[in-house]
Amino acid sequence: MIDHLSFYATNYPATKAFYESALAPLGYGLEREMTATWDPEFPGRRMCAFGPPGKLCLWVIEVKEPASPRHVAFTAKDRTAVEAFHRAALKGGGKDNGAPGERPLYHPAYYGAFVFDPDGNNVEAVFHGAP
Repeated sequence: MIDHLSFYATNYPATKAFYESALAPLGYGLEREMTATWDPEFPGRRMCAFGPPGKLCLWVIEVKEPASPRHVAFTAKDRTAVEAFHRAALKGGGKDNGAPGERPLYHPAYYGAFVFDPDGNNVEAVFHGAP
């Protein structure tokens, strides 16, 4: 249903490094990086896109002013991938917002982990399989 989405970064290098680390255990990598020259107010704006090979799913776009925080959840193939995401996200500069664990409030087999990226966005990895 959703083709891609964007997050905005006031510290582009830190945010890019965070997503490179956090998304690797989920099979996402840096797929494209570019400089946008079309905005006369910010002609050197950097941006990059992450996704599985050949797909640009999550864009990180440099901004001068903070944007409203967002939430995104990435599907993990199993509980181990959720745990690896959480470790890698913290190592990559994220802040804990919920350690890996069951979240039966959502449904009985929900297993997720939450971190804040450098700009305060709530990033999650979730596995919807059986315990």
